[in-house]
Amino acid sequence: MTNGRIGLTLTEIQKLAIDFETLDPEEILGWAVDRFAPRVAMTSNFGAEGIVVIDHLRRIAPATPIIYLNTGFQFPETDRIKEELQTRFGLNIVEYRAELSVREQARVYGDRLYLRNPELCCRQRKVEPLQKALSGFDVWVAALRRDQSPTRASIGVVEWNAQRQLVKINPLATWSRAQVWDYIERRGLPYNPLYDDGYASIGCAPCTHRVTPGAHERSGRWDGKTRLECGIHLETASARGD
Repeated sequence: MTNGRIGLTLTEIQKLAIDFETLDPEEILGWAVDRFAPRVAMTSNFGAEGIVVIDHLRRIAPATPIIYLNTGFQFPETDRIKEELQTRFGLNIVEYRAELSVREQARVYGDRLYLRNPELCCRQRKVEPLQKALSGFDVWVAALRRDQSPTRASIGVVEWNAQRQLVKINPLATWSRAQVWDYIERRGLPYNPLYDDGYASIGCAPCTHRVTPGAHERSGRWDGKTRLECGIHLETASARGD
């Protein structure tokens, strides 16, 4: 049974996940907005998928908060595309930061924590700020796709996130990389220029690298390690029963 304030049981969410499997992203988002607004928020670091979801969301609910986790380690290009999108579309971007600045973190834990203990670094700079950012919302919109990596292969279009006690929407779960880029090109949307330089998934600068031909998109994250996720999405229990 889900939290009472949501008004949906886990069985109902599982059925929605099946029913929404073939819907257009805007239809999925429209359902979430109609039922839960204003308690709907999206998270994004303004990657290609995020830009596609934002383009859909801004047409039906332009005031929806878009949560940006400013880790202090992001690429300059990420901040520039964020600013370009905000100026162009008037987005409601809300930034959250870790309690410790990058300098304070280095003083407490030593320099380059992201190399020595990436799990701790991600927890402090992403996972904990996200927990605060999503407090008070009933629906979390993300831009994950199943074919991005093995860790995302079983995500549902609609899920119950037990850790944060909210509904999670992945409107691009069934999309391919080719569909994302076809949409961006057809709509003439801006995107992070790092994609043109061999990057396929863009996170913090010290932990993001170009991908080798044939590798999955997130293979360039935490290069040389088995880690493929920062911990933000790992706790999600798929409404499809995974």
